Parts: sequence; C-alpha cells; structure tokens
Amino acid sequence: MQTTDHKNLLTELEFARLGAGQVAYMRKVKTDELATSFPALPPMTPGIELWALFAANGEPIVLSDERDNVLVGAQEHELRTVMLQ
Repeated sequence: MQTTDHKNLLTELEFARLGAGQVAYMRKVKTDELATSFPALPPMTPGIELWALFAANGEPIVLSDERDNVLVGAQEHELRTVMLQ
C-alpha cells in the first residue's frame, strides 16, 4: 500500500504558475481554434494552420505561419521551448 505525502503537492495556483516566464510550448493550431480560445485576437480567416508559441499558462505569445519565427520569438523572450503535437 502506497501513501502520499500531501505536503509536497502543488496547489492549483502553484501548478498554473509552474514554468511561468521560463517555459513555453509550441504547436500547430488552426485559426478556428484560436478564435474560440482567445476572443481578444483580431478576426482571422478560418481554417488556416499556424505555428503558435504559448506561455506555460496557455496564453499565446507568438503566432506565425513559419515555425522558425516562433522559435525566434521564444529566444527573444528567453524561454525554453517544448513542442506539443
């Protein structure tokens, strides 16, 4: 039987802040998905596939049709990147 040491668990807020300002993730997204998830973005033509760099908390940082531009954006923000598929 395993026991859990509860004093080492992260709260939801601590988990949400994990990697903030240090880690970002990149993945391909369709403009339809961005319009739904981020209504503050300007209107975009539906169905276009873009590369996106997101902060650890899921906020978009860079959008581009070129993967290399997203990597440059990560470097400019001094962020480590991971790629999600």
